[in-house]
Amino acid sequence: MAKAKKAETGKIKVTLVKSTIAVLPQHKKVVEALGLKKIRSFRIHEENPCILGMIAKVKYLVKVEKI
Repeated sequence: MAKAKKAETGKIKVTLVKSTIAVLPQHKKVVEALGLKKIRSFRIHEENPCILGMIAKVKYLVKVEKI
């Protein structure tokens, strides 16, 4: 039986760069779920498919940096 390789998950820094005033309500909830409240606030998350999917939805509002 082959050993499963553990996928290396890095960390990413997500920063809110645009306001959520005039965006869809679902996108506001995604930004809030990412832990972002004010412009220029940031959070560091593990890089996994769930977080990457959330970021893909609101990519026009956030900036992502690999750490």
